[in-house]
Amino acid sequence: MKRLLPALLLLLAACTTTQPSNYFTPREPGIQAGGVRMIPITTPKGTFNVWTKRTGNNPRIKVLLLHGGPGATHEYYEVMDSFFPAEGIEYYFYDQLGSAYSDQPDEPELWELPRFVEEVEQVRQALGLDKDNFYLLGQSWGGLLGIEYALKYQHHLKGLIVSNMMASIPAYNEYAKRVLMPGLDQAALAEIQRLEETGDTQNPRYMELLVPHHYEKHFLRIPAAQWPNPVTRAMSRINPKVYVPMQGPSELGASGKLVNWDRSADLKRITVPTLVIGARHDTMDPKHMEWMASQFPNGRYLYCANGSHMALYDDQQTWFAGVIDFIRDVDR
Repeated sequence: MKRLLPALLLLLAACTTTQPSNYFTPREPGIQAGGVRMIPITTPKGTFNVWTKRTGNNPRIKVLLLHGGPGATHEYYEVMDSFFPAEGIEYYFYDQLGSAYSDQPDEPELWELPRFVEEVEQVRQALGLDKDNFYLLGQSWGGLLGIEYALKYQHHLKGLIVSNMMASIPAYNEYAKRVLMPGLDQAALAEIQRLEETGDTQNPRYMELLVPHHYEKHFLRIPAAQWPNPVTRAMSRINPKVYVPMQGPSELGASGKLVNWDRSADLKRITVPTLVIGARHDTMDPKHMEWMASQFPNGRYLYCANGSHMALYDDQQTWFAGVIDFIRDVDR
């Protein structure tokens, strides 16, 4: 063995010197990590890193995914792996600051809508997305963030997709009071509201009531014990330090910093092709979302007749067929 070692070292040296100088140099960022990149984000509280992961390679179609929450994770978007690769669509998972694989600074001042918009813009720049290829897809809070981003930076966009998000939190709260709450078991609703009024939403009883009476009817219409693993992982990792200040503690309406957010009058300013997705059983009013599509100069509406807030799971064929058709149409 000792006699073989010098010969082996000589062989390795020869191999090293005969390879091109860039043999072990990544051809593009993230290639050595399977498409994963940690992107530095400048904020008023310093620089932090956010996690992104690219799948696919299409110079004309690049979709950045904005997850819900605020403070949820990219994980429930893993379902894209079952549909987008076969269509040749390049897409990016992305955990917003404060979420899952990204940095989670304990800085309450960072959880503001304008700062999140600037974060998305910094991510766009780092990934090299532009008006010739950049599609922004946001679901729930991600849809709200997508609207805000487009109002400031639509000149960088090729297309916008707003899934399961109304253009007005006051209108959403009104819909919850007028439609969702009356549809709940009233004894369960009274107990849920008592827990919210006393600030006892961490009580296990709160979720015991919400899951069968609200989540399984309006969030994801599959028995919770059978929810797909990407959904359960994303739900279990919501960061309450982001979610509660912005959304509020109640699951039957919004009461945090976003309580007065309303862009109903501003949708006409977004001129890029825009797809709005609503669902019959959603927590968000599907009629309002249909109206939204009519306000965008280049808007269209996709209705998921069997879906809820997570229509990409419980009305999957409709949701993905509509999204893929929209992207293909804009590309053409």
